[in-house]
Amino acid sequence: MYSYIINGGRRLQGETYASGSKNASLPIIAASILNGGITKLYNVPNIHDTQMMFEILKRLGCKIRKNNGKIIIDSKDIINHEIPDELMRQMRSSVIIVGAIIRKVKKG
Repeated sequence: MYSYIINGGRRLQGETYASGSKNASLPIIAASILNGGITKLYNVPNIHDTQMMFEILKRLGCKIRKNNGKIIIDSKDIINHEIPDELMRQMRSSVIIVGAIIRKVKKG
């Protein structure tokens, strides 16, 4: 186990940036389908899985805008409920979106 030993008797201070979590972001992105309107997300990691999730949402009919670290998802005009196979294969966790799609289709 690593440790940091700090000598000097001075108080530490400063700032650091904590990146967003893929495991937290993907379910939140999927849940934006249920909103039926505008969802604003911040600190979403720019990685392959989140990009594939945004592409899936676009194919379903959502509008996605990215602006200075903010993601705006508009899910009011979902017109499709099928996810193309090529997108499903690119992301193992794409199954998390299925529950939201089923709920949206049943609700009408």
